[in-house]
Amino acid sequence: MTAQHALPRATFITGGVRSAASAIRRQPPAALITALLVTVVYTVYSVAQWNRLDTPSWDLGIFTQLAKAYAGFDAPIVPIKGDGFNLLGDHFHPLLVLLGPAYAFFPSGLTLLVVQNILVGLSVLVIARLGIRRLGTVTGICLGVAYGLSWGLQTAVAAQFHEIAFAILLLALALEAMINGKLRAAVVWAGLLVFVKEDLGLTVAAIGLVIAWRYRDRIGLWLAAWGIGWLLLSVTVILPLLNSGGQYDYSDRIDVRGMLADPLGALVTIFSAGAKYETVWLLLLAGGFLFLRSPLTLIMVPTLAWRFVSGNDVYWGPEWHYSAVLMPILFAALIDAIETSRRSRRRWLRSADAAVVPAVTVVALLLLPTQPLGDLADPGTFRQSERWATAHRVMELFPQGASVESGVVLMPYLVPDTEVFWLGNDNPPPDFLIVDNQDWSWGPTHPEDAVAHAEETYPGSSYELVFQEDGYQVVRRAG
Repeated sequence: MTAQHALPRATFITGGVRSAASAIRRQPPAALITALLVTVVYTVYSVAQWNRLDTPSWDLGIFTQLAKAYAGFDAPIVPIKGDGFNLLGDHFHPLLVLLGPAYAFFPSGLTLLVVQNILVGLSVLVIARLGIRRLGTVTGICLGVAYGLSWGLQTAVAAQFHEIAFAILLLALALEAMINGKLRAAVVWAGLLVFVKEDLGLTVAAIGLVIAWRYRDRIGLWLAAWGIGWLLLSVTVILPLLNSGGQYDYSDRIDVRGMLADPLGALVTIFSAGAKYETVWLLLLAGGFLFLRSPLTLIMVPTLAWRFVSGNDVYWGPEWHYSAVLMPILFAALIDAIETSRRSRRRWLRSADAAVVPAVTVVALLLLPTQPLGDLADPGTFRQSERWATAHRVMELFPQGASVESGVVLMPYLVPDTEVFWLGNDNPPPDFLIVDNQDWSWGPTHPEDAVAHAEETYPGSSYELVFQEDGYQVVRRAG
């Protein structure tokens, strides 16, 4: 490289560093500190979870395979979901291509957990600075802390990586821009949500309608059309086209025809389970009820609606990651409601935040012992799994690129060096098969003889036992 070429590149890099430093200096210091502390706390939690071999679902393995594919400039083929399965045929999340560079530098499932925590921390920065700039430093800090420790974010982090990590930040940025009257910026940030997950098209439409109603600006209607358009395009064309079964796999979760045929029954269904009331009650507590005064609250309706009309009870309660996207909406609405209340003619409303802000902060702290971060008070949380060394000896058995069939627990650890299949699918005969008697994937019973299980599962293939220790059996395909 000549000096002439090196100089512009050095200038570009120096300019980028200066721009980043300038952007950081423009942030309220209190918001930066709050966001950093929340990011650190969640990362400590995630690292401890990783070291315990605690894998609550197969999703981390799935998204790790996706990140690995993107890092190699490949299509997101995810064998854990099935041989040759394109994950863009499962959910529409092309924005996850941004995981590729991070994984390329740090090829590990833990990388995705850290990325998610950083995205959560950045959303805390946005909510905290919005509160500080609109309501004052103390109020902003309290709301930033309450948001950062909110139950919806905690359950999402505990459930490990999901695509909604990007939605949390985009929603925070869109709502901040909307409250600040920067509608074009709000439309850009909100418009990107359609590339995070297909159902967020409904949320985008809701944001657009709120903009059109509140600001009387036609751009909101265009945003609503953008959201609905991408929702329809993704579920009727893109997802079936890329899906190995030629369909949208989640179309049966909501009985649209049944709802149209019996709208009264559908309405009753919404209020039919205690888990749904628990979710709503926790939302009301987290927002101190006052958030309901803001029209931004309406943006929560599509997410709650599709969850509550679904026949899948996993969606109803406050567990897992499904409520995470509600948290930035709730706290942005609360900030908006407090600001509006301060201009009210009613004296009690003008001073409502004096009670509500401490209340929501206290609620977030009081809920901690019952939420995932409460585990940090238990020394056992930080104890490495007793089988950590054995698990790594298992993984050292596999040559680079070998195909391995496994249960859920070890999948995200295996992905960087091997081609991983999940034991519950119809897979091609793998080079290796792991039977782990402590992996919950097997259900109440696990195979006692891994060789017999492998040869029964893959007739015509011969396997030999190459490792048996500490509850692990590993068999290798012969020939």
